[in-house]
Amino acid sequence: MTFLRKTSPFYTLALFYIIVSFILRIILLFHPITQTSFVFIDTIKIFVLGLLSDFFVFVFASAFLWLYLIFISNSKYLKPYGYIIFGLLVSLLIYVKFFNTILNEYGGVLPEIGFTFIAIKTTLFGLLLFLPKYRDTIRYWLFSFVIFLFVVILLQNAISEFFFWNEFGVKYNFIAVDYLVYTNEVIGNIMQSYPVIPLFSTLFIVAGLVTYFIVKKSKNYIENIPTIAEKIKISGMYFLLFGMSLFVIPFLSTKENSDNIFANELEANGIYKFYQAFMNSELDYFKFYKTLPEKEAYDLLNAQITGSISGTTLRNIKSAAAENHKNVVLITIESYSAEFLKMYGNEQNITPFLDSLATKSLVFSNLYAVGNRTVRGLEAVTLCLPPTAGESVVKRVDNKDKFSTGSVFKQKGYNVKYLYGGDAYFDNMQDFFVGNGYEIIDKKTFKPNEVTFQNIWGVCDEDMYNKAITEMNSEFKENKPFFNHIMTVSNHRPFTYPNDRIDIPGDAKSREGGVKYTDFAMKEFFNKAKKQPWFANTVFVILADHCASSSGKTELPIDKYRIPAMVYSPGFIAPKHYSNLMSQIDVMPTVFGLLNFNYQSKFFGQDVLKSDYKPRALIATYQNLGLIKDNILTIISPKQQVKQLQLTLIPNPKVASEFQLLYEQKHIAKPRLDLENETISYYQTASDILKKKKYQK
Repeated sequence: MTFLRKTSPFYTLALFYIIVSFILRIILLFHPITQTSFVFIDTIKIFVLGLLSDFFVFVFASAFLWLYLIFISNSKYLKPYGYIIFGLLVSLLIYVKFFNTILNEYGGVLPEIGFTFIAIKTTLFGLLLFLPKYRDTIRYWLFSFVIFLFVVILLQNAISEFFFWNEFGVKYNFIAVDYLVYTNEVIGNIMQSYPVIPLFSTLFIVAGLVTYFIVKKSKNYIENIPTIAEKIKISGMYFLLFGMSLFVIPFLSTKENSDNIFANELEANGIYKFYQAFMNSELDYFKFYKTLPEKEAYDLLNAQITGSISGTTLRNIKSAAAENHKNVVLITIESYSAEFLKMYGNEQNITPFLDSLATKSLVFSNLYAVGNRTVRGLEAVTLCLPPTAGESVVKRVDNKDKFSTGSVFKQKGYNVKYLYGGDAYFDNMQDFFVGNGYEIIDKKTFKPNEVTFQNIWGVCDEDMYNKAITEMNSEFKENKPFFNHIMTVSNHRPFTYPNDRIDIPGDAKSREGGVKYTDFAMKEFFNKAKKQPWFANTVFVILADHCASSSGKTELPIDKYRIPAMVYSPGFIAPKHYSNLMSQIDVMPTVFGLLNFNYQSKFFGQDVLKSDYKPRALIATYQNLGLIKDNILTIISPKQQVKQLQLTLIPNPKVASEFQLLYEQKHIAKPRLDLENETISYYQTASDILKKKKYQK
């Protein structure tokens, strides 16, 4: 057969993808949301450069197709190779099923997925090995299934791009990436919003018909399997095109430079836009959210932040008392909801130590996390600014040299460290903290004898706390105050920890066990810390990074953002309940106030113990940005949408008033424009300050 026929699976699928992309562009071009006109050059770029981009994106995405096709052969089934390979596959299957693998360490559905994949591969290999008479038939149906899978994916992507355009008037952006995180909510929305059964039925029927024609056109590949020499030629051509795609795709994206935004979006390839959104995970506030005139937005913000200079958050913090340079240890606990603690109504007794410590601490009983991921919590206590749309600052390229908690401590002569039991490369933590002047102590710095237990996330909390005490003993000898920020890892799926520590086995993999072990490890830390020479001169700040879950019936279920927070320093800070509404971004400015620090602040967060503090809380997902104030939750969302919900307490008679968690959320009859504008002002100014690099230290 000719060389062109040998590459028929590739070029037929590529041609199908280009046709689908062409039709999609036509549909989007005339979509009612595309309310603009196009000059001739824009139209040419949309279809010429756009389709060229589609071709090279397909080349890149067809790597799995190449991998499948290039390994089709009969030689691997010949004796003894076939039996050896089959034996290895069976051994791997047994190992994954009956032994502890890295998939088991992580938990969830990964072990089942891994086992199912290997089982299918082993079964198919066995059929092709032991049934040589039916080998051609089996291979034909496998080939057809692979082609069908590619066709379904290409059609499904086109449908997704259409519905995304229908919602936002753009190709994929970070909201699409967000959809991968909030799978349950997205699927639920799709089920309620669109005729799913007819839609997918049509999809599979069309995919089946297209697959029939493509297989008919390209089945010669499996009927006359290419020789090794021919496969080398095919691979050489594919690698050449693949290498070109690595340069051509980003080059073509730079040509999306028209003044007409719709033209740029139509010219773009949706799959590559998704990749860009994933890698550059910012959502442009000014493009998607409701805004105010800049001066009005800052005037509203300045009214909320007493003493701030017009048009900024800059202000001088002055204390009447002398500064107190005590050591500060900030512990952010992984996924620790307020509902786990006894004072919030929990009756399981899974946080006995924290319940006890709360009676000796300044407790912030009405505090809300800003987000639902660790990076959001780290951002909140480090940068003390609202959670801007898109990805956390921690994971952005422009995440360095910010005005931060650490920079304030450094001004005061403190050693500043971030301690994490896992690998700080995860979630870009190392890049962020090092870029903001922190020294990193993570799993890579542990000696073998310092690790007694670890899972996929890192060493257990006991090991992390022991390492922290070693570090603090060393810092104490330097005769300098220290600020150590510790991030825990044990209260995270798979919830594994050392056995014989609590009454729930470490291999039970239960949420309650993770919570209780985290509490136990903290108790052990404080028992050891009390024996150290630096303990009496140290302030301990303890709070969660976010709640265990953020799902609920509403966009921002506020009970899922309520977290425990307390400041413990016996002899220095008196036990007390502070019950005013506050945000996670206020914790460290309040600690600075307790230490009587004098400094020039850029923080949005405020000292809540000051008389001029105006209670409010900021909570958000990647796209829904909320403000809680006056028992009203105001939410601003993409497409310039605003929603306001009245919060009505659902009282729990067993819980004190300041620890009530549950509120009914109902749309308010009469919108509060003042709260809408205040919400916009917080998020618009935070986005503006970051965009213009005004939040540098």
